[in-house]
Amino acid sequence: MLSILKKEITTYLSSLVAYITIGVFLLVLGLFLWVFPDTSILAYGYAGLDSLFSTAPYLFMFLVPAVTMRSLAEERKEGTFELLLTRPLTNIQIVLGKYLACV
Repeated sequence: MLSILKKEITTYLSSLVAYITIGVFLLVLGLFLWVFPDTSILAYGYAGLDSLFSTAPYLFMFLVPAVTMRSLAEERKEGTFELLLTRPLTNIQIVLGKYLACV
């Protein structure tokens, strides 16, 4: 599982998709913290991290599964998924390794 984790992190961070995903995450989080009145820093009159930590998990709920699904789909598209299944790992370990790499 650690080998899958290391491989996924290196391939993910060497692609442009990783930096676009990080940029979109920061942009959406910034919109939530500045624009929308329920979580706006300007509405409270002070900048606290409580609104950041209450908003970020909801964004991660949508972002992490999407990136993980992209990682699995990329394996199938390249034809290396069958090769990955020949490793002495269970399906859960493969998916968990890819999931933890995307977190």
